[in-house]
Order: sequence, then C-alpha cells, then structure tokens
Amino acid sequence: MGTSMQRRQPQATSGLITLQDDPTEGDEVEMYSGPSLPEDILCHMHSFMPMRDAARAACVSHAFLRSWRCHSNLNFSKETLGLNENACGKDAPGRVFYSKVDHILKKHSGIGLKKLKIQIDSDYSAKDSHYLNNWLRTAVAPGIEELTLILVPFRAKYNFPCSLLSDGSGDSIQYLHLARCSFRPTATLGGLRSLTRLHLCLVRITGDELVCFLTHSPALERLELRSCDKIVCLKVPRLLQRLNYLEVSGCAKLKVIENEAPNVSSFAFGGGNTVQLSLGETLQMKSLSRSCCGSIFYARAELPSSMPNLEALTVHSHTERAYAPMLCSKFPHLKRLSIALTGVSSPAYDYLSLASFFDAAPSLETFDLNVWQRYMKNVSVFADHAELRQMRELEHYKLKSVRITGFSSAKSLVELTRHILESITSLECLTLETPQSSLRCSDRYNKSGKCCPLAEDLLMEGHKAVLAIRRFIEPKVPSTVKLRVLEPCGCHAV
Repeated sequence: MGTSMQRRQPQATSGLITLQDDPTEGDEVEMYSGPSLPEDILCHMHSFMPMRDAARAACVSHAFLRSWRCHSNLNFSKETLGLNENACGKDAPGRVFYSKVDHILKKHSGIGLKKLKIQIDSDYSAKDSHYLNNWLRTAVAPGIEELTLILVPFRAKYNFPCSLLSDGSGDSIQYLHLARCSFRPTATLGGLRSLTRLHLCLVRITGDELVCFLTHSPALERLELRSCDKIVCLKVPRLLQRLNYLEVSGCAKLKVIENEAPNVSSFAFGGGNTVQLSLGETLQMKSLSRSCCGSIFYARAELPSSMPNLEALTVHSHTERAYAPMLCSKFPHLKRLSIALTGVSSPAYDYLSLASFFDAAPSLETFDLNVWQRYMKNVSVFADHAELRQMRELEHYKLKSVRITGFSSAKSLVELTRHILESITSLECLTLETPQSSLRCSDRYNKSGKCCPLAEDLLMEGHKAVLAIRRFIEPKVPSTVKLRVLEPCGCHAV
C-alpha cells in the first residue's frame, strides 16, 4: 500500500467522529493512497463498513475519502457518533451532534445515498428545525431507499416537509419511519410509488391524511401505526393489493379499523375493546397478535370460526372475566401460541382452563405462557389441601417446547403444568422461570453486578415456586423431557 505525506494527522479523540476538517486541505497529514483495487470495488467495500469505521477510513485513505463523500448508508445518533460528556468537553452533546451531522452532510455529495437514519435524543427545540430541513433536503433525492427520522424528546415539535417527497424526489423510497413529528400529506403530494413499508410512531396525522397517502402508495406491504393519537377512523383502501402486514397499537382516539386490502395475512392490534374491527376477508389470516382485556376468552371462543387458518397467535390481556372455554372448535394449522396474562390488577385466573387450547390446536409446536404478577391473587398449592385436579388425557404429537414465565406456586398453574407433562407425549423441553429469576446479579444487562432489593413477599413467593416445582412437577417429568428451572438468584435468600 503506497503512502504520501500531505498534512497533520486527523483528530480522533475518545472514539468521536470528527471530520471537522476536509482531509484533502490544510496542513500536512499522513494519507494512504489506498490499495490498488478498482474504485468501484473500494466503494462497494466501504459501503459495508459501520459508519464510524467508514469515517475513520476516510481520514487516512484518499480512495476511501472519495467514497465517503458518496457513502450510501448514514446513521446519525449520539451512539454512532461516539458522543459523550468526556468527548464533548464543555459543549453540550446535543449541540455537538448538530455540528457534526451538519458538517458531514455538507461534505456529502448527495450522490449514492441510499439509507439515512437520524435519531435526536435530546436538546431539540423548534429553532433546530432548519437543520433537519437542510439535512432532509440533501438526502431526499432520486436513489434514496430508506429514510428514518426519530425525535426522542417528549415535547419535540417538528413538521416533516412533505414537499420534499413531491415531483418524484421520493419515488425511490422503500422504507419510511417517522417518530414524534407531524406528517401532513396532501392530495398534491400523493404517495410514494416504491414504498413497501411505512412505520409511524407518535406521529401527528389524521385518518383522512393517512388514507390520502395510502391511496397513492400501491406497493405498500407493511403498515405499522403506533400511538398516532390523531387517527379516529383508519381505512385501509382496497387498492393496496400487496399489503400483507398491518399493525395498529396505542392509538388512543381510534374507534374504527376498516380494512379492505384483500391480502392481509398478519394483523397485530393493541387497543381497547371499544374499537370496531372490520378486517374484511380473514380466511387467509396466518398470524394474529391481539392485546386488550378479554383477549384470551375471545381467542378461544371466536377465532377458530373467523380465522381457522391461523399459524401463529399471540394474545395479551390484563384482565379476563371468563376462563378459556372447552369447545369443539379447532385451530387445525396453529403452530405457535403465546399467551400473556399480566398486570397489577389481574384477578385470580384458572390457568388449567388454558388446556382448552391444546385440545383445539393439534398442530401446535411451541407454547409460551407469561403469568407474571406483582401480587399473586391465586390460591397457592400449599394453602389448598384438596386433590390436584386432572383433565382428561390428551395425546398431543406435535408440541415440543413449553415455556412458562412468572411461574408461581398458584395451584391451577401447577395443575396446568402437570397436565402438559402427562398429556403431551411429544414434549422435549419444559422451561419454568420464576418471577425473580430475571433479577440476577449475574445478568449481563445488570451493570451494577448487584441484585436489586426485593420485597419480602416476592422473595417468599419465588422460593415457594421452586419448592412447588420440586415437589409437584419434577416427579412427573418423563426421561425424554428436559426440564429447565430458572430460580431466584442465590443473593435472594429468605
């Protein structure tokens, strides 16, 4: 690799991307001419580097410097820029962030950019909107494929300049992700003809504005709406023939979802029971996720008839007023089932009734159950001395993996677990995780290396859960089944 001395070594302090000075101008620095490879191959290699590594390579190589000015993937956040209090010195990290991003984008040629992600974590005010407008003006040009703008500050107010997407400038965009800003498309803007995925989170947009945009986005395949509180009525137009995934959650004012797109096979919904759902043709539905009160009863009582071809089902409920019923209806193709019944106010629940799902899903392969509760409302197996209940034996030949998170000494939960061991002949692995097992000092996410202090009732219940496993579950485990028990950390002694 050849070298040439030109000016001073570029600054690289504390891992921070500086590039404050153009490495081709000014004082002397040691610059490498680069390996003797064709420039298009070098550019291709450079495009696969993480942004910080790509910037550092540009500081020491002429070839990579030319490539840097048309780098295809720019990802700006405090983390990717290596910003921290030590690196920023006396300047606020937010101000340094704006300075760095502004400098890099001004040096970028605007050619070859395919992906741009901007995440502003703090120090945003309305006066900073001109920075964002200029950055987007540079990026939104023919050839851009992915555009992500995430404003983290709670009070951030930014109006996304929809005019930048008009006149064909945004026709190459395939993925658009906006968070915590206003997005006001009009009929004159239309849509994005290449857009396949739209993700809006905490975005201020009305239902009519969204429909206007969707009507002109015929290639859309995934639509994700989270906490968009201006939407009252969501209408998904029929012309979205390619749409296969629809997710709507946390939209507080939403009252109606009316889907006319004919090929939606995956639907995820999180909201109140008062939302009127009209999903159109549901026989092709393969995956469903539903989070609201009463979801477990609804899933067992209603879904087999309306969505008989489901292959994956996830239900989450904070409150169930009725147990899962034992019915003749079936999920003949269901392979993955996940049920979560969690919440501070969750009443006592008969977990044994969930065995109804095993009877209804002969093709089931994996079952995950989360029953974590801060205050256990169910009667403990050690407090009720009556005989443990048994359901009729069921020979299930497909279910291989069962995981129960938040396992406690609740009697009905012990009964359900024993029923699984006695009836599921194909079972290979059973994992029982006590609520306190996730709070371990050895957890790699626990930076302090110490266990969090726990209330005495939680500690006691954790050890009662382990005792219930030893006494009532382990004797029922066949030799062909691997039992994994995640116990409370040894620090949590009673």
